Amino acid sequence: MDDTLPVVVIGAGPQGLAAAAHLIERGMPVVVLEAGATPAAAVAEWGHVRLFSDWSEIVDAAGARLLETTGWTAPSTGYPTGAQWISRYLAPLADVLGDRVRYGARVIGVSRLGRDRLVDAGRGDQPFTVHVQPSEGGEYRLTARAVIDASGTWGAPNPAGADGLPALGERAAADRLTYRIPDFRDRSGFEGRRTVVVGSGHSAITAVLALARMARRDPSTRVTWALRRASAGNAFGGGEADELPARGALGIRAKEFVDAGLVSLVTGFRVERVAADGDGVVLVAEDGRRLAADRVVVLTGFRPDLSFLSELRLELDPTLQAPVRVAGEVDPNVHSCGSVAATGAADLAHPEPGFFIVGAKSYGRAPTFLALTGYEQVRSVVADVAGDHEAARRVELILPDTGVCGGAGLFDASGVSLGGACCAPPPQPVSIIPTASALS
Repeated sequence: MDDTLPVVVIGAGPQGLAAAAHLIERGMPVVVLEAGATPAAAVAEWGHVRLFSDWSEIVDAAGARLLETTGWTAPSTGYPTGAQWISRYLAPLADVLGDRVRYGARVIGVSRLGRDRLVDAGRGDQPFTVHVQPSEGGEYRLTARAVIDASGTWGAPNPAGADGLPALGERAAADRLTYRIPDFRDRSGFEGRRTVVVGSGHSAITAVLALARMARRDPSTRVTWALRRASAGNAFGGGEADELPARGALGIRAKEFVDAGLVSLVTGFRVERVAADGDGVVLVAEDGRRLAADRVVVLTGFRPDLSFLSELRLELDPTLQAPVRVAGEVDPNVHSCGSVAATGAADLAHPEPGFFIVGAKSYGRAPTFLALTGYEQVRSVVADVAGDHEAARRVELILPDTGVCGGAGLFDASGVSLGGACCAPPPQPVSIIPTASALS
């Protein structure tokens, strides 16, 4: 393989930019391809949301070292919003990388030079070909010694439909549904109205908290939180047992609002149909129950876009669509506190040598990804690409416990106490950052 060829990184988000910084440290040429017009374009879409990880957990070490050569000083403490993460770290890092980052460059295919996925002969000796569609039109092709896919999952949110497909009528009602955490600083679409939040993760909790505060100010604001599972189970997280305090505080406060009657919690609600109802909609569950709403906030997670990787030989878990050696660590059906381990190049490798999926996309449909995880991934992957296999094998990260044991529980089981977690104490009221969020 020609060592003068660049490593192509797909995506200029937190992990993609960190990968580029590590490659530069090792003296390797790199091209970063970003579909958006700016660095961290996906983060910019939730720039109004505050992270539950503080600055020490969202700055990559190699990225910091590269920035420090310009006189940059790392923010010390606090929980930034997505916009602050960009302005104070990600955008400056992209500026230092300069023309190594190409914007408006959407990757539409990755393969091997002169080899489709059927051809064995000489496959590993051929460079990768990366097909790019620029925003100004046309297309071109790059050759690369290795490819690191850090494109994330932001562009592929899961639907409201409980079977993983859009519910009947969901597409037609798209103008009344949103699949991102809204910017609740603009209250006009929510205050004094009926909103249903569908989903059970930290993003859903963040939306529920913001809406509950509106309901506290204006009692005519109605908030319903719809869970697919028959019980709330661990929906409130690990509380004080969570080693990320701001994350644990989200669930504690959400339970307080439910207990206070500011949020109506509905369990076992699996959306089958979305029906128009004047200016609003009615969600119809598989068991016939109905929820009327003016707006629906669908926060049911994301899924990886694998369409442009169809000519590569991937080894993905059939359930999570994550690399098989990662999937067992992050499967939400079995995840227990302390069970998520850092993942490196060996876990992320595929039958296609030199190709790696990192970042949120490496978790497939699992919802538990942290920025810390991605930074350790890219450190290990870049070491492997550089031939430093000892560094690639080394683990330099211990992830914080969620404080939640035993996975999500049986899907149809009922009777699990609200906020219960086998390794967490019952939630107690605490003082939290008012807009602490799930995204990190």
